Amino acid sequence: MTNSIPEIENAACLFVIGSNTTEAHPLIAHRVFKAKLKGAKLIVVDPRRVQLTLVADIHVRPNFGTDVALINGIMHEIIRNNWHAQEFVAERTEGFENLKEKLEDYPLEKVSAICGVPAEVIQEVARIYATSEPSAILYTLGITEHSHGVDNVKSLANLAMLTGHIGKESSGVNPLRGQNNVQGACDMGALPNVYPGYQVVTDSANKEKFEKAWGAQLSSELGYTIPDMMDRLIDGSVKGMLIVGENSVMSDPNTHHITHAMKCAEFLVVEDIFLTETAELAHVVLPAACWAEKEGTFTNTERKVQRVRKAVDPPGEAKPDWLILSEIGKRLGLATNYSSAQEVFDEMASLTPSYGGISYERIDARELQWPCPAPDHQGTRFLHQGRFTRGLGLFAAIDYRPSEELPDDEYPYVLTTGRRYAHYHTRTMTGRCRSLDREMPKPITQINERDAEALGLSEGDPIKIISRRGEVVSFARPGEIVPPGAIFMDFHFPQANSNVLLGTSLDPVSSTPDYKVCAVRLENPNGDR
Repeated sequence: MTNSIPEIENAACLFVIGSNTTEAHPLIAHRVFKAKLKGAKLIVVDPRRVQLTLVADIHVRPNFGTDVALINGIMHEIIRNNWHAQEFVAERTEGFENLKEKLEDYPLEKVSAICGVPAEVIQEVARIYATSEPSAILYTLGITEHSHGVDNVKSLANLAMLTGHIGKESSGVNPLRGQNNVQGACDMGALPNVYPGYQVVTDSANKEKFEKAWGAQLSSELGYTIPDMMDRLIDGSVKGMLIVGENSVMSDPNTHHITHAMKCAEFLVVEDIFLTETAELAHVVLPAACWAEKEGTFTNTERKVQRVRKAVDPPGEAKPDWLILSEIGKRLGLATNYSSAQEVFDEMASLTPSYGGISYERIDARELQWPCPAPDHQGTRFLHQGRFTRGLGLFAAIDYRPSEELPDDEYPYVLTTGRRYAHYHTRTMTGRCRSLDREMPKPITQINERDAEALGLSEGDPIKIISRRGEVVSFARPGEIVPPGAIFMDFHFPQANSNVLLGTSLDPVSSTPDYKVCAVRLENPNGDR
């Protein structure tokens, strides 16, 4: 997030796109509701009628996967009416003329036809977002989990820079991270192309710095993405895999493909707190300590570094992650002789400029958000004040391109997937909580009531969903939450996991799979009775 969570409630306009905030981020949704009570305008962009739309000033329901066209249309209208921040654009950005030229291809009438959104709605969204002060963008996986997710994110950055709604309090572009420490994992270098602090592996100076610190020879080649690794397990160019805290068999798209890849591994090691579906396929399972059984830090969605303190001892042979990885490293001949999680953190901070001023002692005494480059630095509540990291913000002229698997005669419905409020991901943890399981004991498929009527389906009836990869049977929930021609499914339950149905369409830059647009057909298993 460019900004901090408390700043949300002081925005004059909140532009929420691709985020079912009340279910996925309820504490942040509380800030959104507080902003509404203070008079903020709320714009929600989502094909589904999620809970947040009930209090929205404008609910925009675009066709699935048309975000770039919609955002381009909004920017076209902003420039046409001179609502853009001309001084900010001139002083703080570059590439504006290229963007302006590209946006000439996205007049309201064309965008309306692509997105299925009335032209007057697009115009009103453009006016409110551009002229409110300050305005903030909130988004989540409904933006990133597409075959054009990077284009979606760049388009939102364009919109913020065009209007000057960035680099100041209660403004900016704010991706709401999907897990408690996913920001921290990325910060620590759990990506195939960077060392900790997003220091790219192809830079020789970075390579030399980390080689010296770690006493090991490092590769300057980019690593493999998860989809690459799965394919390489199958073709044999990757022989083994260590999976830490991820239930890939359940959470990755195209489940049959992932299961086949796991079974092709010559050596599969899974480190986890429970015996997951993925762990059941492993040659070796390393039992890990959970968050309450270890020391360390989490870095949350607003870049705040927070202590995790051990409350109880881990059961049996379970060990904290840092210790497991240290022991593996030593057996591989590396000098990973760490004695505590704090020692690991201190080493990381010494090598990572954005964490350079953060220590256990300091975060015990006060809240700190990176970048915090020095021990006397107070941390950074919001980013890009005065200047961007690269100097000038760069506009990207982006064309809309449709999602890779759209409905056709054989598969006429759009499937989109996501979470439900009572469960988390593959129910590895929440499925063991009796109160949550009682709240939500089985999978459901949201379907528009008109489509349900045509199929002869009522609430709770079984519904078969079929794609080019496989089929599952779920339970129908007719209503108006999804538009006609679409269904929504969760991926929490193994007996009706939507990931069985999804393909392997990837964003060409990030290799993020498309979880949001998949073509399916529907059948009523009891239709012939």
